[in-house]
This record gives sequence, structure tokens and C-alpha cells, in this order.
Amino acid sequence: MTGNHQTLALLLFSGFVAVTLGITTWVSRNRHGSAEEFYAGGRLFSPMENGFAIAGDYMSAASFLGVTGLIALYGYDGMLYVVGFFVAWIVVLLLVAELVRNCGRFTLADVVAARMSERPVRIAAGTSSVTVSVLYLVAQMVGAGSLVSLLLGGTSPAARAWTVIGVGALMVIYVSLGGMRATTWIQIVKAVLLLSTTVALTVLVLVRFHGNVDQLLLSAADRSGHGLAFLAPGLKYGGDWTARFDFMSLGLALVLGTAGLPHILSRFYTVPTARAARRSVIWSIGLVGGFYLMTIVLGFAAAAIVGPDAMRKSNAAGNTAVPLLALDLGGANSTGGTVLFAIVAAVAFATILAVVAGITLASSASVAHDLYASLRRPRAKPYSEVAVARTAAVGIGVVAIALGLLARDLNVAFLVGLAFAVAASANLPVLLYSLFWRGFTTRGAVWAVYGGLIPALVLVLLSPVVSGSPDSLFPGVDFQFFPLQNPGLVSIPLGFLAGWLGTVTSTEVPDEAKHAETEVRALTGAGAV
Repeated sequence: MTGNHQTLALLLFSGFVAVTLGITTWVSRNRHGSAEEFYAGGRLFSPMENGFAIAGDYMSAASFLGVTGLIALYGYDGMLYVVGFFVAWIVVLLLVAELVRNCGRFTLADVVAARMSERPVRIAAGTSSVTVSVLYLVAQMVGAGSLVSLLLGGTSPAARAWTVIGVGALMVIYVSLGGMRATTWIQIVKAVLLLSTTVALTVLVLVRFHGNVDQLLLSAADRSGHGLAFLAPGLKYGGDWTARFDFMSLGLALVLGTAGLPHILSRFYTVPTARAARRSVIWSIGLVGGFYLMTIVLGFAAAAIVGPDAMRKSNAAGNTAVPLLALDLGGANSTGGTVLFAIVAAVAFATILAVVAGITLASSASVAHDLYASLRRPRAKPYSEVAVARTAAVGIGVVAIALGLLARDLNVAFLVGLAFAVAASANLPVLLYSLFWRGFTTRGAVWAVYGGLIPALVLVLLSPVVSGSPDSLFPGVDFQFFPLQNPGLVSIPLGFLAGWLGTVTSTEVPDEAKHAETEVRALTGAGAV
């Protein structure tokens, strides 16, 4: 991008940032600084508002940039992400949403600690939540770097680096000033903008192909260089047993991971009742489902119109497929193309800002509400949880920036798949056992978290993601021992197995009264905060 293209896109970027900062500042003037206000926005949001906010939180850079890029490069196999991301909401609706709202207060650890020894459970769940959040943040940082690098006319490492640093600084400001209420309204605005832009692009694609979807698919197959194999399974996850197991591992992680994501679980605490939480999920399912159907169209359109060579030249992982598609749909080297590209780029950047704010808030809440409260020495000077959460947001931002700079050449959706695998391995087993297993114990809870978290992280470190291949983080070294790129197929069962093993070997006698109280509260809402 050069000349007027850069200027217009950067003006739209600046305008959105100014508007969202204005929302944050305005909302922060009307809060009273309590933990409930900072973490849950006063629990005042309606199901529709919260549904839009959940959708805004979920439709991240992985969806808008990463998934469309994978579909454009790998065709049918790229659609696995769409199916996994969407089907995951059935698990959330049926097993998690209402029960979490009734049992918890602000974080995942609240649900588990309701009937366990609080300190070890909170430390384990808090550590896991922060780890998952940081991995998810890294994906958003990579998306921001790819996007702004394109805007500035190339793939300059300096442009990517300063973009990642800028996004990290903005997310700290959003969370520190406005808390959950400001973050929620930013996510609602972002969801409306993203859905509107996606609808407009889909309509333009269908007009370009005269409504003929067959022609769109055949054109994508011809342009891809793979022929009809582009429209069949196996281009990315076919062939040897390693690729097939990677396919199963990724699918398992995507379907089960959403129910363990801290920033999604925290959204259920922003509504007044469990019924409102369930209705929020129904709203979000409709919005997210419609969005993912359109990303399929945009992915194949990018393959047909832009072509894989142009996409890889701009970004090897395909993260810039949608902006390049918008530029062509509006008319290359024309005012229309400039305007459409600028709008898409600004909305994509808005997507990243809104999502990183939600994730940072959830992870800083885990630091303050779970880790700080558990690890603080009895005689140490007490600080308010809100003050600790604001400080934690800065630290988490610094870590995410550093990792985002390291992983800048990986696909955004792929990085999110790793975060989903860790969430499904560490958070989901302890959550489901706590809600549904009467005999679950404190040892089982701690073992479930660490038994999924540690193997997931170790397997990623020993996988082709980190070393041993040209696309690795460290291509010059090779300490790869685990052949799969996603650890979910191994680490998720290990998390459930560790929780079971810890419970059956524990000498602790489960408190029947606490379990009965938790069960009644989960199913009826009696006594819920």
C-alpha cells in the first residue's frame, strides 16, 4: 500500500482507536471501582448485548484473517477450523454456560473452589488461565503485525514489531481504565462492524460470480494450482499417518477448547441470571454461525480472485487474504478499492483490539482474584484486587508482546488452535469434573489442571512448531520429538486421566454437603451471586 491508500487506512485506524478510547474514558467515569464492576461490568448487560459481546470476543483475528487465509491456501482442509470453532458452541451451551454462571463469581477457579480446598485449586486454575490467555494473545499480536505490515507497504520486520508493541500498549490502556464495562461495549461495536463488513464483502463476491457458487469453487480450484484436489479432503491433513492424526488432534482441540477459554467463561458473569447466560449463548451461536458461513465464501473467493502466489508474497501464512480480496473487489488501483481496503483493514484492527482487551481482562482477573489472593503472605500489606489486576495487565501485555514478536511468521488461526488445545487439556477436565462428579477431590482438581497443562506445553515445545522444520519458530535447530503440530489428541485425554487418577488415589473424603449445595446452586441458581 502506498500514497493515498496508506493515508486513508491509517486515518480510519486512528479514528477507531480514538473512538474506542473515548468509550473507555466515558465508561470509566461512571464506575465505582469495585471488583464486581471491574471484572463483571456490574452484571447489568442484557442477553442480546452480552451475546453480541461474546461474538465480538470470539470472532478474533484467527477467524477474520487466519481462517480465511487457510481456506484460501488449503481449500477444504482449511474449513476444519470453521467447523471446529462453530460446533464448540454446542458444548458451551449444553454443559457450561448456565452452570458456570450459577456456581462462579468472576473466574474459572470460583467454580472449582466452591467445593474444594481453595488455595491449591486457585493457584492451579489461575496459572492455567493465564497461560491460555497469553497463548491466545500471541495470535492476535501476530495478526496485527501482518495487517499493519501490509498497510505500510511490505513485510518490514520493524513495522510488525512496532505494531505488536502498539497493540500491547493499547490493550493495557483499555483494561486498566475501563474494565469489563468498557471492554464489553468495545466488543459490541466491533461485532457490529465486523459482521457488516463481512456481509458487504460476501455480497460483492457473489455479485462478481453472478451468484454462481459452483463457478466460485471451480475458479478457486483452478487458481490454486491443485485442481479439484483443492475441494477435497487431504491437501493439508492427508497423506501419512502424522497428518491424519494432526487432523484429529486439531478437531478435538477446537471442539472442546472453547468451553475452557477464560475470556469466554468470564462473559457469563456479566449477566444477572443463568437464564440470561443461556440466552446470550443462543444469540452468539446465531451471530458466530452466520459469520463463519461467510468466511468460507471469502476464503474460496480469495483463492479465486487474489491467488495463492500473491497471498504468500504478502504473508507466507495467508493472514492478509481478506484485505487483499477487498482491494481487488473494490477495484485495484482505484478509489473504490482504496476505500474498501481501508475499511476492511480498520475493522480487522478493531477486531484485534477488542479481543486482546477481553483476553487481557480475563487473565489479569485470574492473577488478582486467584493467584494474588492465594499467594499473598498473611502479614503483607494488602492491595485491592482491582489495583493488582491493573498491574497484572501490564505484565501480561509485556509477555504477549515478546512472544508475538517471536511467532510473527505463523498463521493466526494455527496459533489459536494451540491455545484451544491447552484450554481443553487443562481447564475443561477440571471444570466438567467439578460440575458433574460427586466424588471429585482437591487432589483430583490440581492433578487435572497440571496433568493437562504441562503435557500440552511440553509437547508443543517438542513439536515441529518450535524446531525441526523450515516453518518452525527456530528453523536452525532440531529438538523435535513429538510429530504432531497440535498436542490435543494426547494432552486432552491426559488431563481427564490425571483428574481421575488424582481423585481415586486421594485420601480426602468429599464433603457431601458442599457438593449438594453446589449442585443445587448450579441447577437452580439458588444462592448465585
